[in-house]
Amino acid sequence: MLCYDIREVERQAVHVDGDLELDDPIWTEGDPRPATPIHATGRLSRAGAGRYYWSGRISTSATVACRRCLKDVSTSVSEDVHVLFVEPGDEVADDPDTYRIPAHAPTIDLRPVVREQWMLAAPEFVVCREDCRGLCTRCGADLNAGSCSCPPETDSRWAGLTAARRASH
Repeated sequence: MLCYDIREVERQAVHVDGDLELDDPIWTEGDPRPATPIHATGRLSRAGAGRYYWSGRISTSATVACRRCLKDVSTSVSEDVHVLFVEPGDEVADDPDTYRIPAHAPTIDLRPVVREQWMLAAPEFVVCREDCRGLCTRCGADLNAGSCSCPPETDSRWAGLTAARRASH
C-alpha cells in the first residue's frame, strides 16, 4: 500500500516500499498500463510545517509495440522521483510541481504520484532491435523475415531525372 499516516511522517521519516497494482482504481480509462505492478521505494519525510518530501524510485516493465514492425517488445522502466507535498494555503500550493494534500487529511497517498510518474516515463517509441527493417508500406509483410514481392518504390520527384537518364542511353 502506498498511503502513509501523516502523524507517523511528522515523528520521523518513513521507508516507502510498495506496489501500485494494475487493477488499482487510481487508473483511468485510456491510461497506458505497465506490464507488471509499479514498485515504489524511497523515503517520505517532513520538509517543514505542512510540507512532506518523497525521494525515491519507481520501477516496472512495459510491453510496447515496436514502432517499425509492431511486434511486442518488453522493456524495463525505472525513474527517480522527487516530489513535494503541501497542505492547502501553502505559498507553493499552486506550483504544478507540487502535490496538494487535502485539508485535514490523515494520510499521504503516493498512488497519484506513482501513476503520473509512470505516465511521464512510459516508453512511447521502442524498436525490437536497432536493425529492424519494419513492415512493407504496400503489403504489410514483415521485412525482417525477408523481402516481399512488391516492386521497389520510386519517388515521383525523381521521375524527370529517371526519364532523362533513360533517354540518354
